[in-house]
Amino acid sequence: MTQMTQTRVPEPQMTQMTQTKDADFEQLIRRIIREETGLTPVAPAEKWRGGELVLRPGKPGVQEKSWPIDSFFHKVVMLRNRLRTLEQQVNASDLPDDQKVKIQGYITGCYGSLTSFNVLFADEDDRFVGASQE
Repeated sequence: MTQMTQTRVPEPQMTQMTQTKDADFEQLIRRIIREETGLTPVAPAEKWRGGELVLRPGKPGVQEKSWPIDSFFHKVVMLRNRLRTLEQQVNASDLPDDQKVKIQGYITGCYGSLTSFNVLFADEDDRFVGASQE
């Protein structure tokens, strides 16, 4: 029996500069994907972090409902992300332009209805913008 010997080709050593460029490139690709899919990281305004949202009924004897603002904020952000995705899908669709404009008007109206929640966002760029604010 003959024994085969494997010769190992040494891998090229990555320089610190190459590693940095690779990491920068990866970070750039990840940011583009997040932005294009509407999945950008969003933070609530500092004053709301750790807070609690309370709904107190006007009818006496009815129990109030409360939950963490962070959970509520997450739901608002998910809604915003889904609206952005819907907007992208409509714009990329084969629909006639007049239908795209009509649907875009509904989406803009939804953004306008949600502007009350802008107080929750830390970064102004993350806020909802309605038709009159564009």
